[in-house]
Parts: sequence; C-alpha cells; structure tokens
Amino acid sequence: MMYHEEKLNLFSIDDSYYIAHCISADFALGAGIAKEIDKRFNTRAKLFDKFPNGFEYYLDENNTNGECILIDRVLNLVTKRKYYDKPTYKSMDQALTMMREVCIHNNITKIAMPTIGCGLDRLSWNRVRTNIIHQFTGIDDMEILVCIL
Repeated sequence: MMYHEEKLNLFSIDDSYYIAHCISADFALGAGIAKEIDKRFNTRAKLFDKFPNGFEYYLDENNTNGECILIDRVLNLVTKRKYYDKPTYKSMDQALTMMREVCIHNNITKIAMPTIGCGLDRLSWNRVRTNIIHQFTGIDDMEILVCIL
C-alpha cells in the first residue's frame, strides 16, 4: 500500500481515484465535504434510490457499527445514524473495514479522501489515520491519498 497526505483540494484529483467520505444513515449530506460531494455527484438521490427508507435500520442506536456504500466512484462511509450524531471510533473502524472489503471486491486501487471523521465529526486524525493504514496494509496495489486543505 502506498499512503500519502498532501495539501490539495480533494476535487482537483483525477477521475482514477474513488472518493471516500463519512455520512449519516439518514443521508442528510447537508454540511461539510458531504454537501459538496452531493452537489458534484448527486449522491443523496442515488443513495435514496438504492435505500428508499434510508440506512438507519442497519445501524445500532449506540453507533458501534458502520458500513460502506459504493455509489459511482464515491465510497460513502456510514458512521452515525443521524446527521447531528457523532461517530464513535468503533463505527469508524467498522466502516473502514467494510471499505476495505468493498475495494477488494470491486478492484478499487486508488482512494482519495479528506481527513475523514475529523472535521465536523471531531475524531482524532492520528487515531483514524492509524486504522486506515492498518486496514490497507498488505494490499500492495492500493494507493491512498489524503487531501488536506
């Protein structure tokens, strides 16, 4: 795996990268980077097309599980039930595990992301970064680019 962080606008990367970001199970996508991803990719409508009732029933009420939903070239990490909730490290870890599985299953080898879970969601980037590296270590052809503004 090749991992690197760059001072770079996430939306300036080329289309060979899949974009990973965090969302809530109610598919609000109303703030932060999720809002911009929705604007560019129409992600919210596509999520509701796939899951008309939202995704909340897949997550427990304590935010201890997470998921990854692939829509086009966007890896949507579901880390909390409602937009106003905060993710837990457990839900983030589970979402990253699921993202790894989605990438393997779909032959995805290039991911770009912001410092996921660490802006509005207030997780520690050092801890999230460590888990990203842990999850993808051993996947030789994987490239992960973290775009830091």
